[in-house]
Amino acid sequence: MRFAHLTGISGTDPQLCALNNDDTAIVVSELFIGAPSTLNELIAGGDELLEIVREASLTASTVPIDGLGFASAVLAPPAVLAVGLNYAAHSSELGLKTDSAPTVFTLWPNSLTGNGQTTIWPRSLSESVDYEAELGVIIGRPALNVAAEDALDYVWGYTVVNDITARDIQFSEAQWSRCKSFDGFTPTGPVVVTRDEIPNPQDLHIWAVVDGHTVQDASTDQMVRSVATLIAHLSQSVTLQPGTLISTGSPGGAGYSRDPQIFLRDRSTVTVGIDGIGELTTHCRITD
Repeated sequence: MRFAHLTGISGTDPQLCALNNDDTAIVVSELFIGAPSTLNELIAGGDELLEIVREASLTASTVPIDGLGFASAVLAPPAVLAVGLNYAAHSSELGLKTDSAPTVFTLWPNSLTGNGQTTIWPRSLSESVDYEAELGVIIGRPALNVAAEDALDYVWGYTVVNDITARDIQFSEAQWSRCKSFDGFTPTGPVVVTRDEIPNPQDLHIWAVVDGHTVQDASTDQMVRSVATLIAHLSQSVTLQPGTLISTGSPGGAGYSRDPQIFLRDRSTVTVGIDGIGELTTHCRITD
């Protein structure tokens, strides 16, 4: 199934919806008494609740998606963990070494935003803002000391992430959280796809398009460390809580490494996509 948090249905709060292939959606909270209204609530109910929602959706009424907005695919994850330098081409183009262990940092929750939204930042803070197409992985149950061969069993679903980055700040500070956590710098979505629809997360086409030009075009099989390996590593002595979002790294083609360089400009539009999940579009505005 495919789920999204949609706005404009009722009031101002995003509503968890199941999306159909005919551009309609089902409001999950209206399916039955006590039905979940957020993805976190759905994940907390485990496989049993997901199956109840799946069955109830078969005969539910729908609303058209046209005219509705998308909030972040994940609204309040217990943690957002990002992995850097997980594609050899990307680490090489940045002039950084892929270490023996994954490069891991956190993203701040204020950075989360949804498909079709506008991300705004001041010119005085950075004019070197870059895009990064990434596969997002959402944990479905507590994961502690998980073996790699079992790791995908702990996945609830997958989404698309654009790990927007202020490169000048990235290379001027010892940590990477701030340069990637401006408000709106972590678009996710447009949907979360349940893991049964993605049998192999290492066989997905991933790309990015900036202002009509394809700038990243790769496959997740080029990851230095697979999704399963990352989950196993991150879960060592640290319990990954249900709803945790893991952004698994970006392939080569970043704007910073190009000649001439390509950075996101005022009124730029960047779309990152992954086959089997969808396309995530962000509009950019730079203030003086």
